[in-house]
Amino acid sequence: MTGTPRVRHADRADLPRVAELAAQHAAYERAAPPVPDLAARLAGLLFDTPAPRLRCLVAETPDGRIVGYATCAPELSTWDGREYLHMDCLFLSPGHRGLGLGPLLVDAVVAEARRLGVAEVQWQTPAWNEGAVRFYDRLGARAKDKLRYSLPVTEAGA
Repeated sequence: MTGTPRVRHADRADLPRVAELAAQHAAYERAAPPVPDLAARLAGLLFDTPAPRLRCLVAETPDGRIVGYATCAPELSTWDGREYLHMDCLFLSPGHRGLGLGPLLVDAVVAEARRLGVAEVQWQTPAWNEGAVRFYDRLGARAKDKLRYSLPVTEAGA
């Protein structure tokens, strides 16, 4: 890759590409695909609310192609009695890993945490994702052994 890649905040026009990358991310993590209207839902969370919690950063190649993204939002830690920034997603398309874009995305997420005045970024990755584990370990991140659960909430009587 010649030239300088960059990471920036996503704009509304980027969201269809972010949705494509999210679908690749879900397939990579062996998860169900995102909802069909993901770009529109992200627009609502990022741009159509007076105080958006979600942040979306995109990684661009020098020629302007978006090849990765990271999303994050502030959350609370009861045990620490403080907020932290939860990085929900970090993904680079195949062929664009190992080129320095991952650290740029993480640096941008850390910069968001600083802007928000929070002292920590937290995230998770599947235990089988050895490449991601090595990457995060090289950054100096510390892993915690936990399982993540999800409980669908249905309407009463549904």
